[in-house]
Amino acid sequence: MNSKRPVTPYGWAIKQRLTELQLDQKKFCELHGIPPYRLSNLIHGTRKAERYRRQVSELLNLPLS
Repeated sequence: MNSKRPVTPYGWAIKQRLTELQLDQKKFCELHGIPPYRLSNLIHGTRKAERYRRQVSELLNLPLS
């Protein structure tokens, strides 16, 4: 089910940090109780998901921008 939505700069930052931490998206979501579709929303910019954006930014030490 890859509908080929573009990845936002914030999405690339998330992917890069997860790679540095040697975590895949699924494992990261399981560890922190984040619904995988919300992480996908953040990566592709399809929804704001403010609450999860703050949580993910904190966990991965990313700027909120």
